Amino acid sequence: MQTMLLLQFSTSHYCRKARLALGYKQIPYQVQNLVPGLHALKLKPLTGTTTLPVLLPQIAGQPAAIGDSTRIFDFLESHCPTPALFPTDPTLLRSARLLEDWLDESIGTATRFIYYDFRTQEGRSIDPSFTSQLVIRVVRSQYNINSATVALASTRLALALEELASRWQEQPYLVGTSLTLADLAAAALLSPLALIPAYRQGHPWLFERISQVHHQCHEPLPPGL
Repeated sequence: MQTMLLLQFSTSHYCRKARLALGYKQIPYQVQNLVPGLHALKLKPLTGTTTLPVLLPQIAGQPAAIGDSTRIFDFLESHCPTPALFPTDPTLLRSARLLEDWLDESIGTATRFIYYDFRTQEGRSIDPSFTSQLVIRVVRSQYNINSATVALASTRLALALEELASRWQEQPYLVGTSLTLADLAAAALLSPLALIPAYRQGHPWLFERISQVHHQCHEPLPPGL
């Protein structure tokens, strides 16, 4: 099977989402870690945007570049239908897609705010190097991460964990009886919380599920697990 190339930021939870899908499909791939800021020089000619992840299938007759983790999911499902990430039942598929979109657009963003706020305070010791702290300052400025936006993100995340607990705490999958794109999105986009003690102690079921999804996808566990 042809080896694909994934362009990513090594610490991005959205890029982790794409890796989980590639791993679950058991598609051979390599990663190329890009430098924040300079990454735009490579991405603009490929996709017209500056967001990661971007998948380069490197297969004749297939798109040269696929940006956005959701579009990567769609491509991988059509290219390699087995094992399936998309439920065959239309009702379950709609539910899985809605959950994935909600996690992408709302919860992944809230997690980013909580995580980068933590990294400037108690979590500074994780990597106090100048380069790491510079990246964190750039991210906080880029996304307007401050005390007010972090408070809103914390409230949003608390509600999300209540919703996920009602599904994931009692059953192994968020939708139906097998792994879907919703599970991959949740496991990837909430993974940065594993480094924050309050979340680890308050929601042990969450990190058990995150670990299980990573094992099923043959992906190394995120930092903190």
